[in-house]
Amino acid sequence: MSALILVAEDDENQAELVRRYLEQDHHRVLVVHDGRDALDVARDRQPALVVLDVMLPGLGGLDVCRALRAGSDVLVLMLTARSTEDDLLHGLGIGADDYMTKPFSPRELVARVRTLLRRVPAEKPEPVLEVGPIVVDQLRHEVRVRGGLVECTPGEFELLEVLASEVDRVFSREQLLERMHGIDSFLTTRTIDTHVKNLRRKIETDPRVPAHLVTVYGIGYKLTAGRADAP
Repeated sequence: MSALILVAEDDENQAELVRRYLEQDHHRVLVVHDGRDALDVARDRQPALVVLDVMLPGLGGLDVCRALRAGSDVLVLMLTARSTEDDLLHGLGIGADDYMTKPFSPRELVARVRTLLRRVPAEKPEPVLEVGPIVVDQLRHEVRVRGGLVECTPGEFELLEVLASEVDRVFSREQLLERMHGIDSFLTTRTIDTHVKNLRRKIETDPRVPAHLVTVYGIGYKLTAGRADAP
């Protein structure tokens, strides 16, 4: 199942590696490098699972876990360089759902995440992403614009899903390809441009002057809600 996952890890290279493996497993990933940021983002975005390093600056991972547990049932997978039994029991005792010691295999981490996410009740709906008049229903694999159903190819839907997951974020073509197909994809950036052109015909009032799927020249594309008074 696809889920929104927060990775809180102060080592930027380690965080990037975890992000890539999780995104290749079709999850949407937010990354922070500070404990206070982790707590703020978790409360604001409400991820399904937090990958939480114990040794975070600003606010330690154990304190972040305690604070999350005070008002949330979000799944927590803790990462630590410590491996003693007391540390393990302490982490689990304050509410962590699982615990991994460094160094670890990214593939094992992905497997642990899958196992934890299976605890989420089956009847819990997948998130519906809404960006202005555009609704991306991940459970039904449907796109609606102003209430009307829009037929999209799998590639178009996947591109729209990535863009809608982080409204107003500008993605380069390379980042979009990576999010959609993983770092080993043989597809080219022209594929992204083709999907964008086709999507604009389907979701924009005037594809020649897009209000939602916008080009940011020299960088890439973003999805935005557009003006409140747009038709």
